[in-house]
Amino acid sequence: MKINQLLKFEPILKEKIWGGKKLSSILNKKSQKNNIGESWEISDVEDNVSIVSNGILKNKTLKELICTYTSNLVGEKVFKHFGQNFPLLIKFIDAKKALSIQVHPNDDLAKKRHNSFGKTEMWYVMQADKFSNLIVGFKNKSDKEEYLHHLENKSLLNILNVDEVKKGDTYFIPTGTIHAIGAGVLLAEIQQTSDITYRVYDWDRPNLDGSYRDLHTEEAIDAIDYNAKESYKSLYSKEQNSITEIVSCPYFITNVLPVFGSVSLSHKEKDSFVIYMCVEGNVEIKYENQLEQLQVGETLLVPACMKDLVITSDKKSELLEIYIK
Repeated sequence: MKINQLLKFEPILKEKIWGGKKLSSILNKKSQKNNIGESWEISDVEDNVSIVSNGILKNKTLKELICTYTSNLVGEKVFKHFGQNFPLLIKFIDAKKALSIQVHPNDDLAKKRHNSFGKTEMWYVMQADKFSNLIVGFKNKSDKEEYLHHLENKSLLNILNVDEVKKGDTYFIPTGTIHAIGAGVLLAEIQQTSDITYRVYDWDRPNLDGSYRDLHTEEAIDAIDYNAKESYKSLYSKEQNSITEIVSCPYFITNVLPVFGSVSLSHKEKDSFVIYMCVEGNVEIKYENQLEQLQVGETLLVPACMKDLVITSDKKSELLEIYIK
């Protein structure tokens, strides 16, 4: 069945002990709470399935859409591989305090232990307070013994790579990469559909009731990649009204598109849905006679069968474009 609607979804807001106010104050998410850490923009995670917020399909779930429109929504190759499961989880994250140091298992380990996909992900920094940082990988090649020594002595930061970050910095986090988002960072996260996280160190901080969050020391040992890279940051340059690839992996492609004025785009070569995340300013996205406004902090899903778009903005704006190769 043909689907002919640009799709927006209700954000699924998550309270976190490390969350803050930026999702409401900067990205205009509607919440009175002071500790919203995540906004799940497009999700097919069990018990957290996105609901359409616009148009004639309003109140339909993402799962219902996939079941009804199959390859017209997600693309033939994607539907053949993933069936009625949506392959990506799209988020905005606000870390008022540092997240735990953690790692995600690869596909094989996640399948074996949790009957789940692994969790390859990427981060695009939208705003960062002065001296804010991200922890990504090891400074130098390590091993299980060295890692456990520092874990037990609460000195992991001695062997981990810590980068001070600013707006526009982009990091690709393959499964097995030990990592954490530092305090003061607001970012967009694109990842495989998975909620499997092995938390290895949580800064010895208690919950409000005095309890502590579970750690997954044993599970993480076999999941960690102890190798080190020269740099974990994705290097790229941007050009107005032009698409630049910033991350390419088997699970997703992410491009950045600065917009000022008008840009015509064709997705005829893609056999995939396309997602747009507005990370700066605001744009208008047009398909045939449909118009959707996209403000900073909003996300749009373009079904695979809808190929030609015009994107306009009367101010400096920026989108992330995500799809599956």
